[in-house]
Amino acid sequence: MALKSLKKRANSLADSKRQLEILSNGIFKSGELLTFKESVALTNQFPIKSKQLEILQINLGYMCNQVCAHCHVDAGPDRQEIMTKETMQQCLEVIKTTSAHTLDLTGGAPEMNPNFEWFVEEASKVGIKDFIVRSNLTIITSNKKYHHLPEFFKKHNVHVVSSMPHWTQGKTDKQRGNGVFSKSIEALEMLNVVGYGMPNSKLKLDLVYNPSGAFLPGDQMGLENKFKKALKEDFNIQFHSLFAITNLPISRFLDYLIASENYEDYMTELVDAYNPEAVKNVMCTNTISVSWDGWLYDCDFNQMLNLKVASESKHISTFNEDLLSKRTIITSQHCYGCTAGTGSSCQGAVV
Repeated sequence: MALKSLKKRANSLADSKRQLEILSNGIFKSGELLTFKESVALTNQFPIKSKQLEILQINLGYMCNQVCAHCHVDAGPDRQEIMTKETMQQCLEVIKTTSAHTLDLTGGAPEMNPNFEWFVEEASKVGIKDFIVRSNLTIITSNKKYHHLPEFFKKHNVHVVSSMPHWTQGKTDKQRGNGVFSKSIEALEMLNVVGYGMPNSKLKLDLVYNPSGAFLPGDQMGLENKFKKALKEDFNIQFHSLFAITNLPISRFLDYLIASENYEDYMTELVDAYNPEAVKNVMCTNTISVSWDGWLYDCDFNQMLNLKVASESKHISTFNEDLLSKRTIITSQHCYGCTAGTGSSCQGAVV
């Protein structure tokens, strides 16, 4: 487990340009593997165009209480990037006028933003259909000032989507750090107590699984059944759905792939599993990702590679839904991660 972010360690992969260089050269430049653009063009789906905006995903900052081995955000306690109240206010103005029906707050640990609760309270007044907060769970138990979060989420009818790499302690702690599993179980119990994840409850609690190594996730429904069975039998914990997400070859997962000499094999696996049907439903076509400093991206993966939207409207302060609806999606080889097998998005499989 890394104890510091790539940025803090001055790792070359903290530079998005370096990541893109790696993804554009080697086995792709040699022609050994088709580039993502070439694969999409073979089925006459290039360029990928945006659709009706449905999801506004807002990153409240890269600060986090964990330093997970595969984090594509390179988040951690040493990351100081945090969304200001001024930028939050600009986001609120957009939320009030956009056609998006889902608001998705992420990080880092979004709860660590000092204005997090104010923002949730203000955003909940707008009447968004699905209000998501992506929580790593351990933040709830990490400090007394966060212990009230389950009740706070309930009050504002927040849909909690929680990271949970595995139903066993060994695999979870290997990916996220020693003690994370037990703290996650404690947080899930707290959420269950207030009604989250219970059968027929309107308080939605979903879990997110991503593989602990250089391989693709298994069948999403099969994994959900295993998670539900194990967590119910071992801890009497319940939740609604499981989202299986493919690890994309960027940031700390890219660092892991290179260090473990798995990069070429993993990229080959992604390319071999490429599914043209998944291209039709990739999340970048119905999502706008807003960074902590207000810049706009097709998805949060592009955000981490600093690939801003191909539109004159590039910042939340100049948000223009009409212009953004006509944009072409920016792609690179990391996009294979969202189109392999049954596809992958922040909402899980897409096929």
